[in-house]
Amino acid sequence: MILDKNYVSVFENIKEQIRMAQHKALLNANREMIYLYWNIGKIIDANSEWGNKFVDNLSKDIRREFPSSKGFSTRNLKSMVRFYREYQEVEFVQTVAAQIPWSHNLEILRVKSKEERLWYIEKTIENGWSKNILAHQIDTNLYMRQVENKKISNFQNRLEVSQSELILETMKDPYVFDFLNLQENIKEKDLETALMNNITKVLLELGKGFAFIGNQYHLEIAGEDFFIDLLFYNITIKCYVVIELKIGQFKPEYAGQLSFYLTAVDETLKIKSDKPTIGLLLCRHKNNIIAEYTLRDMEKPMGVSEYSVNDYLPQDLKDDLPSLEELINTIEIDLAESK
Repeated sequence: MILDKNYVSVFENIKEQIRMAQHKALLNANREMIYLYWNIGKIIDANSEWGNKFVDNLSKDIRREFPSSKGFSTRNLKSMVRFYREYQEVEFVQTVAAQIPWSHNLEILRVKSKEERLWYIEKTIENGWSKNILAHQIDTNLYMRQVENKKISNFQNRLEVSQSELILETMKDPYVFDFLNLQENIKEKDLETALMNNITKVLLELGKGFAFIGNQYHLEIAGEDFFIDLLFYNITIKCYVVIELKIGQFKPEYAGQLSFYLTAVDETLKIKSDKPTIGLLLCRHKNNIIAEYTLRDMEKPMGVSEYSVNDYLPQDLKDDLPSLEELINTIEIDLAESK
C-alpha cells in the first residue's frame, strides 16, 4: 500500500472531485425531473376538459408503459398540474424551483404568497433543509417570525453594517421551542435544562452558524463568580452570542445585567479577530415600547425577543442538524421514485 503523503493528497483530491461530480449529476437530474413534471402538468392542464377520469387513465397507461417508474400516480399527476398552474413562468421553474427536490416543492405550495415561497426555496438551498425541517419551518411561520415581524434591537446603531445585517437576518420574534413539554409555572432553570436536552433543535431554531459553547457558563470577574445562561459562537458573523432566558415579562433591568455579561465576554473571551459580542434576551412576553426605550441608550448591542413553548404543534424533526447530504438524499429518493 502506498503511504506517501503526496499520494494521499492526490487521492483525497480525486475523491473530492468524484463526490462533487456525483452531487452535480444528481442536481442536474433533479432539474430535468422537475422540468419534466412541469411540462406534464402543462399538457394535462391544456386537456383538463377531459376530467378526472382522464388523469386516472393517463396514470395507468404511463405506468404500464414505464413499469419501473414510481412518480406517475394519479395523485402525483394532479400535483404536477397544480405545480404548473402555480409556476407558469418556465424560467422560474428551471432556475429556481428546480434547485430543490420535488417533495420540497410540494411542501412550499402550501404557502400562498409567491414572495414567501421564493424565500423558503432560497432558505432551503442555503441551509440544506430536509423535507421535515422545511415543513416545520412553514408550520411555525418562520417567514413571518424572521422577515415580517418587527425586531426589537439596537444592532443597527451599535454594530458595523455587515454584522448588523447578518444578525438581524437571523433574529426571530418569537422563537419557537415547540419541542418542549413544560408546565405553565416553570422556573428559568427548568427552561434552560429542557433546552440543553434538545440542544440540536435549539441550534436549528437559532439559525445558521451557531455553535454551542456552554450553559451556566462561568466567568470570574474581580474575584466574583458570574454565570451566563447560554453562550454561543456564531461562525458566520464571527462573534460570541450571549442569551439570557426569562420566564416572564421583559423588565428594563434585564438589559443592564446582559450588558455586563457582554462586557465581560468581550474582555475575557473575545480575541482581536472577533466581532463585538452581541446579546439576546428571550422573554415569555414583552412590551415593544418598553423594550425599545430600554435598548435605545444601551451601549452594548442587544435584542429582545419573545419565545413560545406550546403555541405550535410539534413536528417529527430529525435529531441531526440538516446538511447538504440530506438534500442530496432526498433528491436521490425523488429520482428513484420517478424511474
